[in-house]
Amino acid sequence: MHESAAALTAWESFYVIVGSSGGALIGLQFVVLTLIADNRALRSQVGALSAFGTPTVVHFTGALALSAIMSAPWPSLGLLAVTLGACGISGLVYAAIVIRRARRQTDYKPVLEDWIFYAVLPCCTYAALTANAFVLRSNTAYALFFIATSALALLLIGIHNAWDAVMHIVVTAESGERPPQAD
Repeated sequence: MHESAAALTAWESFYVIVGSSGGALIGLQFVVLTLIADNRALRSQVGALSAFGTPTVVHFTGALALSAIMSAPWPSLGLLAVTLGACGISGLVYAAIVIRRARRQTDYKPVLEDWIFYAVLPCCTYAALTANAFVLRSNTAYALFFIATSALALLLIGIHNAWDAVMHIVVTAESGERPPQAD
């Protein structure tokens, strides 16, 4: 047990950076939403905001939560593995909900990049987290690298999606046009 505790401790700085970044970006998302709340064109795009805005905050929250989980003083790797597995499965369920919302909304027609960053990459990240929860006890060092990769991936996916959303909002607001309608 001592060796696994040392392995987790070695990652502490990494999770402080990722978790702090996730927390700060969640706060920034709220600031941006507050600043653009008066935009009438956006209020008419509730379906698109639900399908594409909310997952960004969820991924930042996932990076923050995963960092907190990995920084906690776990009494055993088994309990940590169960918690990580539950997080991964919850992420997969949420990713399925996001895919359904993206397909049902009619305010914006998603392009290939949207499907990659809002569906494929989150599903792969949460699936990897789930798989590595099962590997954690048998190959701790290997699993810890992939769990860290999952945390960083959630943060980077969130950053990409936040930037993508802001650029969409700016371009839509400047052009005065509504985004393309889904078929």
